[in-house]
Amino acid sequence: MTILVDLIVLLGMLVVLPLGLGLLDGPAARLARWWPLLAAPGAVCLWLPRGPLATALAACYAAATALLAVLALRRAAALRRAAGPADLCRELAAVTALAAPSVAGLALVAERSGHRLLGFDLDILALTVPHFHFAGFTAALVAGLVCRAAPDRAAARWAALSVPAGTLLVLAGYFVDDWAELLGALVLTAGMWLVGLIGWRDLRHRAPDRLTAVLLATSSAVLAATMLLALWWAAGEAADLPHPTLTWMAATHGLGNALGFALCAVLAWRRLAHRPETHR
Repeated sequence: MTILVDLIVLLGMLVVLPLGLGLLDGPAARLARWWPLLAAPGAVCLWLPRGPLATALAACYAAATALLAVLALRRAAALRRAAGPADLCRELAAVTALAAPSVAGLALVAERSGHRLLGFDLDILALTVPHFHFAGFTAALVAGLVCRAAPDRAAARWAALSVPAGTLLVLAGYFVDDWAELLGALVLTAGMWLVGLIGWRDLRHRAPDRLTAVLLATSSAVLAATMLLALWWAAGEAADLPHPTLTWMAATHGLGNALGFALCAVLAWRRLAHRPETHR
């Protein structure tokens, strides 16, 4: 499982995050071009044994994610100037997206140092890193983009609200119990299914070319299966029912979300960004 999780994290650090940051406006977009360089220490530390060197490199990456958290605080402070409900939902999603990698950065430092942060097992800390790159950053980012582009504004606003809310509830569930985490998984899944539904039903038909339509369709369809797996695992943990192992979840839910949803989604939205008239 370790190698697969590390490869998924690499994809998030070096590809998905900079592509996604480029879809935001302001300082985040300007930071995107430098992100692979800022993320390089984090990428290297994944392949080193736990110890001082791996911890120092992980701390460099955590410092880079802290920059994103500062940008999130700046956007949060400006929420009162939102032009309306849709604009507020979009900005909440953007704030969540920018804040999420800092959770991953902190977990990475703890895991690379061998420190059971807040009592969590090292395996849980290792899985927190990809979770907050994809379920945190990418899911919230795409939900905000869908809210901006979708004609079905009510559903899009619900998606842009429930994805950040579900992410926060899942995080809170780490500290409460498995039932609280299941609640977070339910809210997050509802939001992601709304994102997938709008992408499949509305956005792919207005794509400017076949490749963009295929990328949107793939990212939407994958969510139907991967989020169902997330619910299965969370329900099994909470109710002590048979459910997939963490290794199986990494190979299915994790890999599917990384490649099928996150990568396809950010590539599609990058293509759409160059054709703003197609999703205005």
